[in-house]
Amino acid sequence: MPIFEFGYNRATLDVAKVEKDIDIANYKKAIQTAFKEVSNALAGRTTYVTQVAADRDYVGSAQQYYDLAQARYRSGTDSFLTLLDAQRTLYTAQQQLVTDMLATQSNLITLYKVLGGGWSETGAVAQR
Repeated sequence: MPIFEFGYNRATLDVAKVEKDIDIANYKKAIQTAFKEVSNALAGRTTYVTQVAADRDYVGSAQQYYDLAQARYRSGTDSFLTLLDAQRTLYTAQQQLVTDMLATQSNLITLYKVLGGGWSETGAVAQR
């Protein structure tokens, strides 16, 4: 009886070896993907921190420009249009700072997630 099942047993063994190779390849792919995601998130973190620092400097400069334009307008040296331009510049700088701070926080969430953070969407919904 085992003589007649030799071909079946050989085929089953070959299938098991191929499935093992596929599982190993999938595992390697998952590890490479994880390293890539962590690397991207860390690179983004560095970029966002630098950008937020630059935005803070820009907001400070825009605030000084606005204060100066306001003082010059009150003294009659500059027109109201200059004051409005300074105010627009300040608001644009503040808006950019807020946008970049939001992107920084989003990047932190992504970094936490790719490092294996324990948050899951289904768990959060169930807790409500």
